[in-house]
Amino acid sequence: MICSRFFTGRALAVAATLTFLACTEPPVNSSMAGVSVVVAQEPGARYQPGTGMGLYTPEQHADYDGRFIVSGQRIFQVGTLADVSPWDHLGDDASNVRPVTGTIDFDLDERANTGTFSATLDLPEGRYVVALDRFEEFSPCHDGGIAAFLYEHGNAGCGDANWPKSLLYVAGWGWGSATLNGQPLHEEYQIHFMVTQGMRDRESLVVRGGAGAEAGSVNPAQMQLDFYIRSPETNDVNRPTREVFDHFFAMEVTWR
Repeated sequence: MICSRFFTGRALAVAATLTFLACTEPPVNSSMAGVSVVVAQEPGARYQPGTGMGLYTPEQHADYDGRFIVSGQRIFQVGTLADVSPWDHLGDDASNVRPVTGTIDFDLDERANTGTFSATLDLPEGRYVVALDRFEEFSPCHDGGIAAFLYEHGNAGCGDANWPKSLLYVAGWGWGSATLNGQPLHEEYQIHFMVTQGMRDRESLVVRGGAGAEAGSVNPAQMQLDFYIRSPETNDVNRPTREVFDHFFAMEVTWR
């Protein structure tokens, strides 16, 4: 028997990912007898080849309310606000990472793509405050600007390869602003935040596997919260290639 496996992927707006096996009898004297033909689906936000288990999507749960109330503690900054280009604000090797005090908080309705995100941090330069003004979908996998339980980064087929591939418990994208000591610092900058599996070592803070790594590079026994605010303007000598890329992460995450 010749069997072909087809995968019907679920867009973020659809309730489930379906997998079915279609088998047909080979023709008589076929040279293909006994050969299995597998049609593999490309990686995507809700499907990853090689995974050993499937998950119900949030929308499949009758009691899913889409509400995420989360805060981050044990916060670190990558680089400084005053770094001279060229700089590296991904900080994979943690050599330019420093602890800062403050709070990162968000309260989201994932289904309605509404809510609030803010960070108030005390940096050597002063009181730094970031607020997200509006959510926006920059890619189809962003599901309107807020998405829950999806794969992103690495070779996931969603997002860039600046981080290892991870299951994102919840993430948001949009536009916002930042102030320093009450004075405008950034206006109409892009913001992305995400609650992920452990991309960084608990103690050394080094990124596991480096940018672009596959899912095996994260520690699913950990959770972390990353966010950045970046300029629309690019600069190819910086890492990432933006004129401004202020990046913070929290190694302790509280859900309410």
